[in-house]
Amino acid sequence: MKTVDVFWSFRSPYSYLATKRLRSMSNVWDVRVGPRPVYPIAIRTPEFFSEIRPQWVPYLMRDIVRLSQYLGLPLGALNPDPVVMNMMTREISPDQPHIGRLTRMGILACEVGDAEGWAFMDEVSSLIWSGGAWTEGTALAEAAARAGFDLADLDSRQEAEKDRLEALIAENQAAQDPHHWGVPLMVLEGEAFFGQDRLDVLEWRLEQSGVQRL
Repeated sequence: MKTVDVFWSFRSPYSYLATKRLRSMSNVWDVRVGPRPVYPIAIRTPEFFSEIRPQWVPYLMRDIVRLSQYLGLPLGALNPDPVVMNMMTREISPDQPHIGRLTRMGILACEVGDAEGWAFMDEVSSLIWSGGAWTEGTALAEAAARAGFDLADLDSRQEAEKDRLEALIAENQAAQDPHHWGVPLMVLEGEAFFGQDRLDVLEWRLEQSGVQRL
């Protein structure tokens, strides 16, 4: 069976907008769709946002709003942003209480299995990107439970196994780097497809490469 590696981030709106389709792809095609969580570009390349053209952020915001409407998916203001960042100066804070925790828990979920990993990533990213106050009350615990996980268990494990999990995140990032810096990034037999807007082309390539529909 062929494999599509998917490099994916909890902070990426485009990752969120692609998740449900990626999650269901292995039910449509005889292919493994393997989730590989990575850190967002704000963490991997902190200077990125201070160097981009001024049109970039306004276009991004308009694009993700219309895409969410087109796909029929909820989209709300981040509450809070998984990456602590000064949006006026575009400076990335050295104190990041959220993104490491989320990404390490994502790795743990993916280690259970692809389906379980996608379920966790889907539920948590949907909570975050729909504008839910995801750090308050039981919101995150309920999202984890919908995916079949106990948040307290994942949390204690991500802390206890931090070094091992960080090494796995670094491995994912090293595997992504030769292809593209952005997410979601899908790689099939060394061919990369960047962005949720390339899923149709990816599925065309699956058919071209002999992968059967189920």
